[in-house]
Amino acid sequence: MIFKTVLSLFIAVGISANLHAEDKIINGIPYVTLNNGHLMPRFGIGTFNDPGDSIACDAVTFALKNGYRHIDTAHAYRVERGVGKAVNESGIPRDEIWVTSKLWPSEYGEGKTMEAIDRMLNRLGLDYIDLLYVHQPMGDWRGAWRDMEKAVEQGKVRSLGISNFDAADSLYTAALEFAKIKPAVMQIECHPYAQRRHWQERTQQDSIQLECWFPLGGAMSNGALFKDPEIIKIAEAHGKTPAQIILRWHIQEGFSAIPGATDHGYITENINIFDFELSPEEMAAMRALDKEQRFFNMDYKEAEQFMLNWKMDD
Repeated sequence: MIFKTVLSLFIAVGISANLHAEDKIINGIPYVTLNNGHLMPRFGIGTFNDPGDSIACDAVTFALKNGYRHIDTAHAYRVERGVGKAVNESGIPRDEIWVTSKLWPSEYGEGKTMEAIDRMLNRLGLDYIDLLYVHQPMGDWRGAWRDMEKAVEQGKVRSLGISNFDAADSLYTAALEFAKIKPAVMQIECHPYAQRRHWQERTQQDSIQLECWFPLGGAMSNGALFKDPEIIKIAEAHGKTPAQIILRWHIQEGFSAIPGATDHGYITENINIFDFELSPEEMAAMRALDKEQRFFNMDYKEAEQFMLNWKMDD
């Protein structure tokens, strides 16, 4: 049990009052045009900590039936088969669903990563992945990136991203300087208590979409954001829940948000954020909550040692 808890910690893991003018709205959901021309829904469902394929399949199936079109998963989450089953049996055209997954550090390296991508496609039961991340900036991520670029050329992957490259500016800079195919998305922890303004500025300058994990703070926050008096005040003014206010803030800031949920009620609650807007004053109040308080804190070297030695099952 302790191992599973620690493992979960290791794995966890886009400004205006209105939606961005450049967004394309499809069925009420804002889509951003990435730097490679692909349209990505800026709102979706995450599958981190889903306890198994059957539950992930049920959650994604329900989400797809209720308007979600962006699914975020990873090899490390061990639910790609469940996600793929839901996508394939949804009855929704494949090109209308955005599927994201991530490679684990033990899968990095030229030749090695291409084999891992083929296994990933097999687990998902899909012909291509819309967005593929290097999950952590460790090990031979450069070798992995070269194979990921080859996968784009072969049509196995549409877009590439970097996840958790916020450990140091040097890592982020190295990734951009090394890449022949520029990262289209960067995924990091981001929420009202840790708004990551430095990374907002850097990704905006580099035309990279910022995507947020732990958009509601995650289980490690013990619901801290939901108890915040300012967020509660804004929620009451709109007849919405604190979670809906937080997610609406993410959308109006231009971020992509992928809140995780398996409960059907929460899945429905999370997407019901496109029928109201936060005022400029409310957005200012939300921004004032920033104190760079992250809920996922871990020593980089300790995490590196664990992640490089942990082997993934197929």
